[in-house]
Amino acid sequence: MEPKNILAYVAKIVLPFILGGAILWWMYRGEDLSLISHVLTEEMDWTWMLLSFPFGILAQMFRGWRWKQTLDPIDDLSPSTAKQPSSGQKIRARSTTCIYAVFISYAASLVIPRIGEFSRCAMLKRYDGVSFSKALGTVVTERAVDTLIVMLYSGVILLIEMSIFGTFFKKTGTSLDHILEGFSLTGWLVTAICGIAVLILLHLLLKNFSIYNKVKMTLSGIWEGVLSLRGIKNLPLYLFFSIGIWVMYFLHYYLTFFCFDFTANLGIGCALVSFVVANFAVIVPTPNGAGPWHFAIKTMLILYGVADEQALWFVLIVHTVQTMLVIALGIYGWAALMFTKRLNPQTT
Repeated sequence: MEPKNILAYVAKIVLPFILGGAILWWMYRGEDLSLISHVLTEEMDWTWMLLSFPFGILAQMFRGWRWKQTLDPIDDLSPSTAKQPSSGQKIRARSTTCIYAVFISYAASLVIPRIGEFSRCAMLKRYDGVSFSKALGTVVTERAVDTLIVMLYSGVILLIEMSIFGTFFKKTGTSLDHILEGFSLTGWLVTAICGIAVLILLHLLLKNFSIYNKVKMTLSGIWEGVLSLRGIKNLPLYLFFSIGIWVMYFLHYYLTFFCFDFTANLGIGCALVSFVVANFAVIVPTPNGAGPWHFAIKTMLILYGVADEQALWFVLIVHTVQTMLVIALGIYGWAALMFTKRLNPQTT
């Protein structure tokens, strides 16, 4: 690997940690962190935290089962597969492999943000012989469905809690009007033209490299994976899993409110609003949203009347414990796969 590529690879790992660490340092500077032991042992009800765990686990399992549904329609009889069924039957991903791969993907993303999508496709190829590019296409489908669901419920909650969102944007100095006011019609046209020009340039450059055909084949596989949504046999079950994922995520978060006296009575409205804001905050590429997640939730809790210091302890404890659960599931998924028989042993 060339030094330039090594530096780029290291930067992808180090910079998210630096960004997340810088935000956390800024938030907790001057705080007496030794007080956290008192909060953990004297002020926190661990029963509710433990009760939230099954929902966090189910969210990932639902994602694994849903992924299995999108993979089933794919007929993967790649020439590169060393051992193919003589009957020409489809190579189907196993539910357990999908779930374990999802567990590992979340844990992997703690080290390199967004790497999880690729790692779980690699696990599926390694253990079940499913094409990497086609599996990646189904992940693209998942992301599209998840984005739609997030936008829908965010829009509903935004309308219900419009006043508190307005206060949040005012407090954080964020305003959509300020972001867009610098764009005139000419500005939008120029931006669109530049975007099209960049795409054309990339296309021309790729044609001059030997990897063009490989890239084209990969994109073709991804597109086939995206189209696999049309072949899902049980669409109601797919929708159930898709909605259930986010319901489980919310319950995993909401039950932690009852761990502390200062959040127990805030109500489900506060939980919904802060959950929505946190979903957008974790778009910032830091390990498990560390930093942006803390800032977003803390800000919302303060707007609902929670003291600044108490909000800081809440986000630190909840995020840390839930991250430890992600790590534990990742370790379990990795260990389970070590004892899983490969359907295609010669595929690496």
